[in-house]
Amino acid sequence: MSEQIAIDAMGGDYAPREIVLGALDAVRRDGIGVVLVGDEAQVRPLVEAEGMLSHPLVTIHHASQTIDMDEHPAMAFRKKKDASVSVCARLVKDGTCGAMIAPGSTGAAVTVGLFGLGRIPGIHRPAIASALPNEKGGLTLLIDAGASTQPEVKNLLQNALLGHYYAKEVYGIARPRVGLLNVGTEATKGSALITETYAAMQAQSQYHFVGNVEGREVLGGDVDVVVCDGFTGNALLKFGEGLARMFFTLMKDAVMTGGLRAKLGAWLLRPALRAMKRRVDYKEYGGAMLLGVSGGLVICHGASDRRAIANATRLAAKMTASGAHEKVRAALAAEAAS
Repeated sequence: MSEQIAIDAMGGDYAPREIVLGALDAVRRDGIGVVLVGDEAQVRPLVEAEGMLSHPLVTIHHASQTIDMDEHPAMAFRKKKDASVSVCARLVKDGTCGAMIAPGSTGAAVTVGLFGLGRIPGIHRPAIASALPNEKGGLTLLIDAGASTQPEVKNLLQNALLGHYYAKEVYGIARPRVGLLNVGTEATKGSALITETYAAMQAQSQYHFVGNVEGREVLGGDVDVVVCDGFTGNALLKFGEGLARMFFTLMKDAVMTGGLRAKLGAWLLRPALRAMKRRVDYKEYGGAMLLGVSGGLVICHGASDRRAIANATRLAAKMTASGAHEKVRAALAAEAAS
């Protein structure tokens, strides 16, 4: 498998400049090979200005079309065969690249993953996995964060399996603790979907199931993978982003209106506050992984800047090197044969 990462240079609010600069940062710092896919007339001058036009780890691959945020993903995918995000998928599928990065439209990224890369044999629906910082200094993987809003039991069970392997192989958690998001910890609580899923998770032996997890415990650090439907996961993720933003806004307001002592205290705490803000910033984690498709795919926030893209490139490289994809494929094949 190639270790190059295909990057949609035309996706997101700040394309192509921030996308290209972030990718080149990952090349410089981590030695990751990148293929910048997009309008060469726009991409090439940016690479040239950074003095990296002849760099052996940097390739420009021209694509004449883009899929905009307001376009219907499936229709645009069918009509725009040379869209930059679709070209990225073809580079992964033919083995030129090991993984791809898709800033911008989540719908377009999921569509390209599903129809461009294709599902791993045995996977019913792909799922988005987002890494969240937790209270114990580690990361908790939330799956699904938006790909499938009305899953069945079999989908949640597969999400748990996907979360287990990627938490283990990509994030280095030796024995991931898998929990099911619910309104209570009791096995009898929740919807019919959740109670049936709970029973099935308890009966399996492929991963370490620790039971139901309430919303307030998601970031506690006592569980490594939280399984839920895509509607709930996406709402939880965006609520968390808004809560973090509100916290720092309220803190800033309190300092500005709190007089001299408040300002002095804030100045003394500034290094710690910066470190804390950085830890909860989505840019630090690059993007979310689309799991269950035949190739690595990292979906980035539409407002991703160069730091976010550089971190997304590192995440994509870790996905490629981890071998998690092959382990999932093998586990599903063994399950089907049993």
